[in-house]
Amino acid sequence: MRVGIHEAKTNLSKLIPAAQAGEEIIITNAGRPVAKLVAFTERDGKRPLGLYRNRVVIHGDLMEPLPPDLVDDFWPKQDETT
Repeated sequence: MRVGIHEAKTNLSKLIPAAQAGEEIIITNAGRPVAKLVAFTERDGKRPLGLYRNRVVIHGDLMEPLPPDLVDDFWPKQDETT
């Protein structure tokens, strides 16, 4: 469902039950999407251990310094005249 900002503000008490029922409400400004109203789901605060086991592979030593040419790409080039 798509609703304008004014309509969302006016009908928020009606939109919340729709979101709780699983509907996704897109709020628009001048026809452009700017926000999404969805139901809040509370987590128990615990993340499962090993969620990404065997999915993430790290190659090499993370503590090893980066190559100089890669480090140079992070910094803007300075004018040699300054």
